[in-house]
Amino acid sequence: MPTPLEKWVHQQAELTKPDRIHWCDGSEEEARWLMKVGMEQEKINGSPVFYLLNQNTWPHAYLHRSHPTDVARTEHLTYVCHPDKETAGPNNNWMEPEKAKKMLTNLSNGCMRGRIMYVLPYMMGHPDSPFAKACVQITDISYVAVSMRIMTRMSKKVIKKIGNRDDFVKGLHSVGDFNPEKRFIMHFPDEHFVWSIGSGYGGNALLGKKCFSLRIASWLGYNESWLAEHMVIMGIEDPEGNITYVTAAMPSACGKTNLAMMESALPGYRVWTIGDDIAWLNIGPDGNLYAINPEIGFFGVAPGTSSKTNPNMVKTLKGQNFYPTLFTNTALNIQTNEPWWEGFDVPAGDNMADWQGKAWVPSSNKPAAHPNSRFTVSIYNTPTLSREFDNPKGVPISAIIFGGRRSKLLPLVVEAFSWQHGVFIGTRSGSETTAAADHQVGVLRRDPMAMLPFCGYNMADYFRHWLRMGSKMKNPPKIFSVNWFRTDEDGNFLWPGFGENIRVLKWIIDRINNRAGGRETPIGIVPRPEDIETSGIDISKEKLEKLLSVDTREWKDEIQDIKKFLDSFGRKMPSEILAEYQKLYNQCV
Repeated sequence: MPTPLEKWVHQQAELTKPDRIHWCDGSEEEARWLMKVGMEQEKINGSPVFYLLNQNTWPHAYLHRSHPTDVARTEHLTYVCHPDKETAGPNNNWMEPEKAKKMLTNLSNGCMRGRIMYVLPYMMGHPDSPFAKACVQITDISYVAVSMRIMTRMSKKVIKKIGNRDDFVKGLHSVGDFNPEKRFIMHFPDEHFVWSIGSGYGGNALLGKKCFSLRIASWLGYNESWLAEHMVIMGIEDPEGNITYVTAAMPSACGKTNLAMMESALPGYRVWTIGDDIAWLNIGPDGNLYAINPEIGFFGVAPGTSSKTNPNMVKTLKGQNFYPTLFTNTALNIQTNEPWWEGFDVPAGDNMADWQGKAWVPSSNKPAAHPNSRFTVSIYNTPTLSREFDNPKGVPISAIIFGGRRSKLLPLVVEAFSWQHGVFIGTRSGSETTAAADHQVGVLRRDPMAMLPFCGYNMADYFRHWLRMGSKMKNPPKIFSVNWFRTDEDGNFLWPGFGENIRVLKWIIDRINNRAGGRETPIGIVPRPEDIETSGIDISKEKLEKLLSVDTREWKDEIQDIKKFLDSFGRKMPSEILAEYQKLYNQCV
């Protein structure tokens, strides 16, 4: 008698009509075979899926080039298909589930002809964790199969774990013909099902990532009393050996990975990495908040990554364990057969190919690497990996940090007055946009908790869920906001960032332990210049004062924009959030 999983795979095969089916087991032998298939058999835009890179300087590394139309998340083609539009909320594109399935059935009919169907059984989270979820994704491209092996705990043991259950998380993916007019990423939260066609890009095709671990998981968390968040998880060790665990929510390309793997500029302080992108937050038996990283890899932005900005990531990318490292849409130094991107340690060579494989010279007006070019690499390569990474219980969280890219207005760091006020700070968070999604760069975009593109239901209910979670905790973490990106009149950054960010984290830890001062402002508690440790750093008192300044006269337009965003959720917006808004309005307008 076939199991529910076997029946489901058979049904998808009948629809998509692959040449054959391969059930992946996650082994090293299989990984080598997948790389060979991608180099010798499968094609994208007429070219191989993978190119072998210089193995002496970049062990186990390969280059992948996307279809030219397929280089970022396609948020306008991403839908959340709840039975009714209000549950999806104004933050999501919505389509009636049966209509969506009918459309996707037509698009998927025969879409895998001539291809292999890969069945990927994987766990999100440590298999022994009570918070982990068993999942299965189907795909028809080796790039996705290899990437999912890097990013998740793929194993045939997952099939045994699922057994005869039918409530496992399901994902059906096909690159189709890469036609943007036939590209859709559809989520069916009540069925724990994601259906994606027409894209091979990470966020659209690696369905364990944003699709499940945030959009579907956020809905699961809402119904099961936990939180699925777009957050860094990190431990900060002080000179006495005490480790404080924090999470930090930041939109894509706002420094999450750099923060998670920071090389501290303060003697005696050290950062331990647990995750750079996803945090699942649960209330433990002791009533405190705990976090796990459901992934085991990094899917990071390459441009700007260097030994100066993130030395630990460069070491990770050159790690020796046998998990292939993939570079997607970076440039290529043809002479040395090495990946290259803007901001890397070495200058561009004389013989270069850009991210599409076309000849490129340094005098070109266009960048060689795509601005959203990526690397996919195992977290087990990182030299800063926390010894608690595989702890099934997770780590206790003492602070939650909200961040974004704001050139003006917002100070370097702010502490919320309370959990409710902290949720409001997260609600009103905004960031100037980057190349990580298909939208104009440099425009202010409200992005609550860095979850606007990823929340799988109405964000007004999501805010209410945050408030409810706070009331259930014995000792809710303190909530802070940070802004590394404030600039002067000439557009120069006021704060050096990178390893110097440990100074801000030190103030946060000291506030948690009642060891640091601060001053109350209408937007929260802000450190005085003397509260920030500045020994060994070249920053003037004038710059520091500007970084920490709060001028209520400058907040008029911001407050109007916040109100416009809150009003977009209508009557569902929680009264507690509106009350916090009114307090801010009364003090600034």
